[in-house]
Amino acid sequence: MNIQDIYNLAIKMGIDADFRDNGSVEKMLARKKTQYDNLSIDKKTEFDEEALINPYLDSRILHIAEDKEIKKILVGIDIDTAELLLAKDLGVDLVIAHHPRGKALATLHEVMEMQCDVLSQHGVPINVAEGLMRPKISEVARGVSAANHQRAVDSAKLLGMNFINCHTPCDNLAARFLKDKIDEANPERIEDLLKVLKNIQEYSEAIKIGSGPKIFVGALENRCGKIAMTEITGGTEGSPKIYAKMAQAGIGTVVSMHQSEEHRKEAEAAHINVVIAGHMSSDSLGVNLFLDELEKQGIEIIPCSGLIRIKR
Repeated sequence: MNIQDIYNLAIKMGIDADFRDNGSVEKMLARKKTQYDNLSIDKKTEFDEEALINPYLDSRILHIAEDKEIKKILVGIDIDTAELLLAKDLGVDLVIAHHPRGKALATLHEVMEMQCDVLSQHGVPINVAEGLMRPKISEVARGVSAANHQRAVDSAKLLGMNFINCHTPCDNLAARFLKDKIDEANPERIEDLLKVLKNIQEYSEAIKIGSGPKIFVGALENRCGKIAMTEITGGTEGSPKIYAKMAQAGIGTVVSMHQSEEHRKEAEAAHINVVIAGHMSSDSLGVNLFLDELEKQGIEIIPCSGLIRIKR
């Protein structure tokens, strides 16, 4: 496989695992194409043409130093200059980050609209979901605008390292995996839900280093009610004001990767249980499901930077 093959596989797996059906994703891409076709020539030069083929703009090919067959990869949750120097020393062919870098970070907010569709599937009216998410999406866009987006990419260029990142596709894989496991187990109470999570290897390994699943809102004996995976994928945290609407839609428990204190307080006020599965462990779960497919192609994987490598 070359770099483009690996990237294309990540996007395909992300679409296949997306809580939205493939038709919805294709419709979104078609809408982008219509928007592009209607632009003036000057505006077309400013348009991000990656949006025409990639529904996850927080995942990108960041730098190609040498287009070649990939045999050995360094993979981490966060990749910066230190990890790229390590990759150079280890003689790998490609570095894969999970969290966005470069232009993928600058366009992180672009994937957050998918949260509206997922919330709608759980019974939150789409107009309400969009109305609450728009200010949050704008806030995230303003927040990432101040970042030094190209820092790691510039290091990759200087070191001559191939560099990509894969964010939402892997988060989709984690969300789908968790939903299937939880649906199969059908936990009645929060303690039962925790048992499901702790039986997943990434989380059992995280427990050993003090970062296992935790209850942020609720108690062990609380009944779960309807469980939602609305905070496992979709870029980053959504609107803290959404929890009241989620409660009205019949959601009783939310499984999250992580959660801010503001979001926790709003969930508590809405009487929604919140179980934090874990950030690095949840990211590792999704990345591992992708890496397993790469290993089937004979590619050697070297994990680093928080990645808990579990093979399935």
